[in-house]
Amino acid sequence: MRSTLLGAALAVTLASPAAASFQSCVAGLKQEAAQQGVSRAILDRALDISAPDEKVLRLSTVQPEFKTPIWDYLAFLVDEERVTQGRAMMRRYDSILRAAERQFGVDRFVIAAVWGVETDFGQEAGSSFLPHALATLTCASNRRTSFWKGELMAALKLVQRGDLSLDKLYGSWAGAFGQTQFIPSTYQRLAVDFDGDGRRDLVSSVADALGSTANYLKRAGWRQGESWMFEVRVPAGYNGPTGRRNKAPLSTWAQRGITRADGSPLSGGAQAGLLLPAGPNGPGFLVFRNFDAIYSYNQAESYALAISHLADRMAGYPPLRTPWPTDDPGLSRAQRLQLQKLLIAQGYDIGEADGKIGPATREAIAAAEQRLGMPPTGRAGNRIYRALGGR
Repeated sequence: MRSTLLGAALAVTLASPAAASFQSCVAGLKQEAAQQGVSRAILDRALDISAPDEKVLRLSTVQPEFKTPIWDYLAFLVDEERVTQGRAMMRRYDSILRAAERQFGVDRFVIAAVWGVETDFGQEAGSSFLPHALATLTCASNRRTSFWKGELMAALKLVQRGDLSLDKLYGSWAGAFGQTQFIPSTYQRLAVDFDGDGRRDLVSSVADALGSTANYLKRAGWRQGESWMFEVRVPAGYNGPTGRRNKAPLSTWAQRGITRADGSPLSGGAQAGLLLPAGPNGPGFLVFRNFDAIYSYNQAESYALAISHLADRMAGYPPLRTPWPTDDPGLSRAQRLQLQKLLIAQGYDIGEADGKIGPATREAIAAAEQRLGMPPTGRAGNRIYRALGGR
């Protein structure tokens, strides 16, 4: 009986005007791709989709770089586990990273940091089938539809060209894929065959992925041998200029009372902008032209800070000297996983503990906070972690 009802509901859904409009849109995409040289065999497999991917539509409304507190964002992306793993991966792929550094002039620690933040060094590349995700965004999102269509066409042409097989087109809901998460149009323009096998495979070839990332950063304006960022200390009550674009010589920042985080003086004419992502009471950063190149990869300052800080940590520099101005710091990945296990042990139904904080975990955190007499924020922070017995 249940299967009959579900089948009837599906039939109604497929017969709805919205479903018909979606299917018509997909048919139009097939026709357009065929006119651009993509074979019918590829299209029949790639665009075998009759309804939008609801998960893709849901994820398209959330962007953690802009909604997550900076101390949560960095605690998750630049934890000790990732630093240790990154150093191990850099040793393993030392010859490739050094070759990319020589050829493109981009610091190998930054190349590796992009790899670590984007996919945890190739382990978390995404599970969305790109043609379906991009068709959904083109035909059902009502936002940036021409952009999504362009990315879909670019992805299909990569398969037609022979760089990749269709079964390798899995990545993020927004179309980024491969070891360092290129969108298809960027892949078309900037991917390189760094392992010399005649194909540009950023999914299976670490060499191609790292070389292509170095090529991207070089094209974005990377300046060989120059810094990208360092932590600074601002004087109490500082209310002077800030912002990545508002650059001035280091000597000017020194005149404004700013020093390196360890208290040593600034000097020189290198141009830098001052970032205070949590205000004047938190860590400050002077960022240079190379930081702007990193920023272009995802166009979020928190993202560029994560890449820059991870690169520094893997190179042997210490954690941030200035604490974040919060009494409820963020959690590392290991702590997030432990928090979920603590919630499960206390009877909260969040599914399997995986360290990823989704809606079910946030609801459980809010319920636990309320039970403990805390404001129900639903945030995976240090306060609820400790209250539930975390260490």
